Amino acid sequence: MIINTHSHVNMLRETPIETAIENLNKQNITAIVPSSTAQDIFEVNEFIKKYDCLYGYIGVFPEEVKTFTDKTLTDMESLIRSNPKIIGIGEIGLDYYWDKSFKDLQKEVFIKQIEFANEMGGLPLNIHCREAFGDTLEILDKYNKNSKAIMHCFSGSIEFAKECIKRGIYISIGGVVTFKNASKVKEVAANIPLEYLLLETDDPYLTPVPYRGKENQSAYVTYVAEEIAKLRATNVEEIYRATTENACKLFPILN
Repeated sequence: MIINTHSHVNMLRETPIETAIENLNKQNITAIVPSSTAQDIFEVNEFIKKYDCLYGYIGVFPEEVKTFTDKTLTDMESLIRSNPKIIGIGEIGLDYYWDKSFKDLQKEVFIKQIEFANEMGGLPLNIHCREAFGDTLEILDKYNKNSKAIMHCFSGSIEFAKECIKRGIYISIGGVVTFKNASKVKEVAANIPLEYLLLETDDPYLTPVPYRGKENQSAYVTYVAEEIAKLRATNVEEIYRATTENACKLFPILN
C-alpha cells in the first residue's frame, strides 16, 4: 500500500472522479482528503464515505478563516464522532504569502483548531505553512499538547525541516520535488531522516513531472516517490515502505 497524505481528489475538474479513484485502486494507493472551509467539511465527510481508498481531514484553511464561526468546532466534533474515516484536522495553519491583512485572525483560528484536535484525543494536524515559518512553530510550541503534526507540501529550508523534526513534526513532500529548480525541496527530500518523511500530491495542484502543466491526480504520488528515491540513491520500494509505515503510525486505522 502507498499512502498519499494530502489529496484534493474531490476538486478535480479535467479528470473524472471515478477515473481518478480507479487509478488509485489499480496501484493500491490510499489518499487522505482535506477540507478548506467551514462549509466543505460536510462535503469532504460525505465524499470519503463513497470510496474505500479515501479518508479525510476536516478543518479550515488559513485563507478561509473568515468562514470559521463559533459553530464550526461543534460541527467538526459531530462529524468526527459519526465518521471514523475522518482521521485528522486539516488543512489548517498560516499563509502570509497572498494576504497579510488578517494574520491575527489566521493565528486565532489556527490555535482554536489545534486545541480542538488535542481535545479530540490528539488527532493529527495537517498544517499549511507558507511564509509563516516562525509563527507556525511558535504557536505549535505553545498550544499543541498531544497531537502529531504534518507539514504539508513542505516548502521551507533544510534548517526549518530540522527544527520541525526536533519537535517530532513530519515532513510531507509533493510534486514540487520533481521540478528542475526546486533546490530547497530537493535538499530536504534527500537529507531528512526517513522516519519523518511522508508523500502527497496536493492535487489538482502542483502536478509532478512528467505531467507538469496538466491537472494533477492523486495517483501521481508515485512520481514523487520515484524522484525522492533518486535523490536519496535508493529504490522506490524503500520510499514506499518507509512513508507507509510513517503514515500508519500517525493514522493506525490505515494499517
